[in-house]
Amino acid sequence: MNKLQYILLVFIATIVYPNTAWAQQEKDTIAEDEQPEIIWEELEVDHAYAPLALKLSDDGKKFVRFLIWHQQWFTTNNLAMNDAGLRISTQVRRSRFLAFAQVSPRFLILTHFGVNNLNTNSLTATGRDGNGPQLFLHDAWSEYKLSRGKQLFVGAGLHYWKGMTRMSNESTLNFMILDNSRPFAHWHSLGITDQFARHLGIYIKGEIGPFDYRIAVNNPLDPDNALNQGQDFGGLTNLTYNGANIINEAGESVGNTLIEGYFRYDFLEKESTKLPFQVGTYFGQKKVFGIGAGFFAHPDGMYNNSLNQHQNVFHYAVDAFLDHPVGNTKNGISAYASLMRFDYGENYMSRWAGTGTNYYTQAGFYFHPLKLMPYVSLQVGDYQAFNDNIIANNIGINYLINQHHAKITLDYYQVFNSPFEAGVDAFGNPIDLKQVRLQFHVFL
Repeated sequence: MNKLQYILLVFIATIVYPNTAWAQQEKDTIAEDEQPEIIWEELEVDHAYAPLALKLSDDGKKFVRFLIWHQQWFTTNNLAMNDAGLRISTQVRRSRFLAFAQVSPRFLILTHFGVNNLNTNSLTATGRDGNGPQLFLHDAWSEYKLSRGKQLFVGAGLHYWKGMTRMSNESTLNFMILDNSRPFAHWHSLGITDQFARHLGIYIKGEIGPFDYRIAVNNPLDPDNALNQGQDFGGLTNLTYNGANIINEAGESVGNTLIEGYFRYDFLEKESTKLPFQVGTYFGQKKVFGIGAGFFAHPDGMYNNSLNQHQNVFHYAVDAFLDHPVGNTKNGISAYASLMRFDYGENYMSRWAGTGTNYYTQAGFYFHPLKLMPYVSLQVGDYQAFNDNIIANNIGINYLINQHHAKITLDYYQVFNSPFEAGVDAFGNPIDLKQVRLQFHVFL
């Protein structure tokens, strides 16, 4: 039995054994208490979910809503390494708390904090030293409604109203695959110009019939605090993504503003835009088909050290999302595809993407009677800096105990020709990564 077969067997056991054990326990309890009149259906576990909300008015239009979620990961070492013994590592992938309040139809306030990637390397002896165990602010914005309908809202703060694609705005609560696709091409600015995919700035958003939009004007992260301080990860250029820290020839400060936007048209059911977080899958329980287009522009964000001048950064993308029941059943299909074009400057390679084109697609099928949703995904990064494409794919399955509120996900992830996921060997060649990951996810 190889490593992958062993892990699959363990996953199946985690699903099957608890169900049979609980059933046997309930049967034994009935025998001991001599209660044969109890109906078996009454013994089924109640997974019903009601939102955690505090009503501030009798009609419920004024409220405070709370969301709490944990994602616990168990991951193998790199299975692509020769003669590597199987090791399992644990981590808290996410531990989050979000609250938003609406005490008037005219304004909304939202706060979101938590921790990411808490593992044995980032734990400290007392939880006080270092950044690993510490909670930090993800979102803090206020929003005002400027129209009678949903045509125009304006907000400001540390926010997640992003441009480019649907998956750039994806919620971490309801992924279809295990996580946002790695490398994080959709979150291309993560740690480069923003804090964990959030910018400080102002945004407008709204809906006009089946059309919705979001546009944001932001300040970038201080390049000194960015991943690799803006250096070219490919090592092939004299470009540095630190234009905001360098004055131009006229002695002016430039590169301090970036603009991004996303525009979508829904052909079937309309999706909510109350919050920026986009749903990864509805399990085919909605009839949704939308196409979108977006952009990310950072004038004078890049600096050419050879020419001693600033350059612009500009990306754009198109995408499509489908979620639909199959026939007259409760089974359903979810599918997504995007094409992103990145331009940082000739041959420049950022942490998650580089100048060139990225193609991404994912698809899954929900088997309602079994509460199972297998999925596949494929990402291809065709970048100027590398001769070979960066190729990543996921194959996995969700066991949806209570849809996204309680689920277990088993995922097999592999990436080829990426120097960022598993590093490089002694000769500078990218090391391929193959990994099995198991997630326990609970969202309230």
